[in-house]
Amino acid sequence: MSSLPPSEAAYDRMRLRQWSRGRARSAGIDRRDLLRLITAASFAAPLVPAAAASARAAVAPAGIVKSLPPELFTVRGTNAETNFAALRGTGLLTPTDRFFVRNHTATPLIDVADWRLTVWGDGLEGGPVDFTYEALRALPSVSRTAFVECAGNGRSYFTSQQGQQVSGTAWTLGAIGTARWRGVRLAEVLRAAAVGRNAVDVLPRGLDAEVVSDGTNLGRVRRPLPVAKALDDVILAYEMNGEPLPPDHGAPVRLIAPSWVGIANIKWVGDIEVSAEPLLTPWNTGLYRLFGPGHPPEGSAPLTRQTLKSAFELAPGASFAARRRHRLTGRSWSGGAPVRRVEVSTDGGTVWHRARLRDEPRAGSWVRWTADWVPRTTGPGVLLARATDRSGRTQPVTAAHNTQGYLFDAVVRHPVTVVRVAAPRSGDIASGARRRGSVRRHDAEPPASR
Repeated sequence: MSSLPPSEAAYDRMRLRQWSRGRARSAGIDRRDLLRLITAASFAAPLVPAAAASARAAVAPAGIVKSLPPELFTVRGTNAETNFAALRGTGLLTPTDRFFVRNHTATPLIDVADWRLTVWGDGLEGGPVDFTYEALRALPSVSRTAFVECAGNGRSYFTSQQGQQVSGTAWTLGAIGTARWRGVRLAEVLRAAAVGRNAVDVLPRGLDAEVVSDGTNLGRVRRPLPVAKALDDVILAYEMNGEPLPPDHGAPVRLIAPSWVGIANIKWVGDIEVSAEPLLTPWNTGLYRLFGPGHPPEGSAPLTRQTLKSAFELAPGASFAARRRHRLTGRSWSGGAPVRRVEVSTDGGTVWHRARLRDEPRAGSWVRWTADWVPRTTGPGVLLARATDRSGRTQPVTAAHNTQGYLFDAVVRHPVTVVRVAAPRSGDIASGARRRGSVRRHDAEPPASR
């Protein structure tokens, strides 16, 4: 293992060359099946329309354990998307009962007493090493505030805003959540297992059921990390927001890879292979690369860092009273650098106003923001929010197309309606004042952060 590990960009370029030249090992799947996946990834199948998914919001899939009330979640196949309006009034951390769920199959129920983590592979100086749950918790612990976001978050906007066909789950912007994670550094575990200087890739694998796609058994969910990332800021988390991990979020132990796409944050980790040669799985070949015009036939380098996004804490089509002051709230985040500023437009993008940030911007987390608005005219309207991070990157008007709809980063057009409110009659003023406290209005100040 080099004392100066390659940068993420250099690592990606190296893996891409190794894959295209057949010099990387397929971990647990036949190379011909990987090639079929890559061919299929070059073509986009139609999305399930978001409206159709929303109609099933009250029906919880059998594979998710926690309750999914429709005011908090929209169910999408084996997944549950957080309704962003449900985050209004919550703190910086996403309450666990509102945290989105991304499952490839179903949530496994794992007894902590029976759980073992096995670290193995030819990148270790010795043989396999097992860790019980108690042994893992006995190692020095760390805590990190970090978001986990699906690489396909915002995918539906490729079609609804840009008119482009993509395949995959039709997420809007709710496939993200931020939590305070506690666990042990992956580097601590790898060193305890005697990671060697020849180690190249670190491959965590989940204990959920094997994934079968179009008749091909892809095996259990697994995706390699470069050893440089594994030894940097990745943790094996066993607590979420001060409580033991819930089943849907990876209990008893999951990976947290700050700022990287969600698939890198493997849930229900059961073993970790440390390899002295490059490893390939379906999740870094046919999946979680960019395919389509402008990308190589074998796809881009495997996705790593998340992109830049903003979202209003509003339901689509929310109504606002004309000529009254309203307080808009939302959140912005970036996998590349802390958010520096957020701007809001209430006229379709002609004029932009600076939003007020409610949190200190930090790497790997999001910031909450507010902006005041007094709509003057009635009728349909569009709200826009765009973020700029400290690297200088600003959300674009259009996201770069790819067939699987990953990394949507364009400014999202949020539809609203401005309605006329009749002036109260003199006899109604007193009764209206008594009722006002029980009516939820969009201009209410969110509660203090928790």
